[in-house]
Amino acid sequence: MKMMYEHHQWFFVIFLFCGALFAANVLHFVLFRLLKRKAVADNETSWGIQQYLGKPARAIFLMTCILIALPFVPEVSPDILYDIRHATAMLMVAALGWFAVGCVYVTQNVMLRKYDLNVADNRRARGVHTQFQVFRRIAIAFVIVITFGALLWTFNDPQIWHYGSGLLASAGIASLILASAAKTTASNFLAGMQIALTEPIRIDDVVVVAGEWARVEEITSAYVVLKIWDLRRLIVPLSWFIENPFANWTRDSANILTYSYLYLDYEVPVKEMRPYFEKLVKDSGMWDKVALAMQVTNLTPQAMEVRCLMSAADSSTAFNLQCLVREEMMDWVREHYPRAFPNMRYRAMSDNIPQTPNPPPQPV
Repeated sequence: MKMMYEHHQWFFVIFLFCGALFAANVLHFVLFRLLKRKAVADNETSWGIQQYLGKPARAIFLMTCILIALPFVPEVSPDILYDIRHATAMLMVAALGWFAVGCVYVTQNVMLRKYDLNVADNRRARGVHTQFQVFRRIAIAFVIVITFGALLWTFNDPQIWHYGSGLLASAGIASLILASAAKTTASNFLAGMQIALTEPIRIDDVVVVAGEWARVEEITSAYVVLKIWDLRRLIVPLSWFIENPFANWTRDSANILTYSYLYLDYEVPVKEMRPYFEKLVKDSGMWDKVALAMQVTNLTPQAMEVRCLMSAADSSTAFNLQCLVREEMMDWVREHYPRAFPNMRYRAMSDNIPQTPNPPPQPV
């Protein structure tokens, strides 16, 4: 009779656990389906709720079901039951920390949904994306510290509780120790904070570093990844951007002035070239209607320097427009003045020109 009663108790525990697990899965399905519909209704598909919160939410529901069923487990040693409950509590704390990290990512996606990097004038969007990348890493580090402290608090030991409280209380002291022991790492971290606040560079900025034209692809807590035009990556420490001068082509706006230099013979009439150049730029579809000019900027014994100045919405478009103007203007010169490319001129001295005699020596 006693054995039958124990079987009934185990059946009840299994039934309770399965019922709680089923209810948790139904709740998980309904909740995330509603959130997905909300995102679709708002024309937002990149919140990342399922991606970042789906798995930690399932882990939390599973741990909750175990905690619900544990009090009904029959005739189990109190020490074993305590160990199982404690392990489940630790897993619950870890799952909650995992869920909190996912919330950080979802919050970033929700906050950045109005700042599109693909628009032409994306200066504000680049600044916001840069700030959120830095703050996201700080928030995740803070969540991890809190999670470790909470894991220590789950132990039924005052000394370990003291360690858990001290883990958070000593965070400031630990940061000073780390700053003195790892000066480079600390300087990069502080430089990252300064970059996030003052915005000398932003995500998708176009910069010139070490003679390389590159685009800011990623800003981490220690370095910046620059994507060079030939798809190479240049890794630069964060502190370098605070301590060294560099060129930022998109600091105030994405618009940029560009130019192509033509070196031509003096026979080429600039006044005839100018209308063709202006029509070429206007018909290209790459001009932003800000600046357009053709001027002779220099003269040398061999050629004249003609500068074709134009503007574009961003650096990539400006580069393509620059190449187009250079190619088309050379074709125009070749078609209309084929012999007017730079020449080296020589002049022969006539034999009839009298030679100047050497001056007589002066008396000492």
